[in-house]
Amino acid sequence: QGLISSDIAIVSTLKGIEISTQLRMSEVISQVLGRDSSMISVLTGPNLAREVILRQPAGAVAASTNQEVAELTAKAFSAPYFRVYTSNDVIGCELASAAKNVIAIAVGMSIGMGFGENTQALVITRGLNELTRLAIARGAAPLTFVGLAGVGDLLATCGSPLSRNRTFGEALGRSGSVEQAQRAISSTAEGLTTAQALVELAHLVGVEAPIMEAVCDVVTSKISPQQAILNLMKIQTGAEIDHV
Repeated sequence: QGLISSDIAIVSTLKGIEISTQLRMSEVISQVLGRDSSMISVLTGPNLAREVILRQPAGAVAASTNQEVAELTAKAFSAPYFRVYTSNDVIGCELASAAKNVIAIAVGMSIGMGFGENTQALVITRGLNELTRLAIARGAAPLTFVGLAGVGDLLATCGSPLSRNRTFGEALGRSGSVEQAQRAISSTAEGLTTAQALVELAHLVGVEAPIMEAVCDVVTSKISPQQAILNLMKIQTGAEIDHV
């Protein structure tokens, strides 16, 4: 605080929710630095680090409530191999980027337990439904979730063996042990701590989030991955989409 001029835009690439407050990362930055949120942008999307380093074609979204800041961010990070679009839906982009890590753990668990693509597709699409309903309840725009920040980031994180969260989930599904799963990855699986914050946020706004709750219960050793799947498959079905 005080080291960055107030007329300098801040770009956040952080993905997560503060556990104690359920604040999004741009809100934490604004609060800690005493900065107006209009001078903060969020850069997010399906950007697995190794592929970006290799300069493989990729895309991202620069989101800010200030269109000029969003455009400046997009221009600064654009490259021949990296396309950056703009959005004014900071809430949707940040919640999607946080929730996809939790859903990726669930997908990984299903793989670790030996289930195939049908199960993965079920978890991904119902997980997308959960995060969309949660984010809309917090003021997000529905169309954000059919873009790069939503389904794009979700597909990359859930579908790639490069994903730390999916890898963690796979190890957890195989072993049933959080400790063993943590040893299986060389870095942090963000969804491990984000799950609790998102579940608390869902309770706060009255949104059902059974997949996120299941992940939270497994990573806190309340239930096994096998029991989580059994519980999810017992949930009463209804209209597939009820938030449009």
